[in-house]
Amino acid sequence: MYTTYILQNILNEKHYIGSTQNLKRRINEHNRGQTKSTKRKGNWKLIYKEEYVTKKEAMAREKVIKSYKGGNAFKQLLRV
Repeated sequence: MYTTYILQNILNEKHYIGSTQNLKRRINEHNRGQTKSTKRKGNWKLIYKEEYVTKKEAMAREKVIKSYKGGNAFKQLLRV
């Protein structure tokens, strides 16, 4: 299984959108500063996830979510 996920920074409430096959490991990497885009930006918590059978599906969904990040569609997604 592959997961498309949204993390929220605990300090500044910024969001990170990604996809992975191992969500627990990936969140740990973000929180240990092992991910370039979230390095030295504080701790992250999981606020949303969707599961897919294939990597292709998960990455396609990640791209869609990123396309409406910050807009009304993004806000509605987080309300679900």
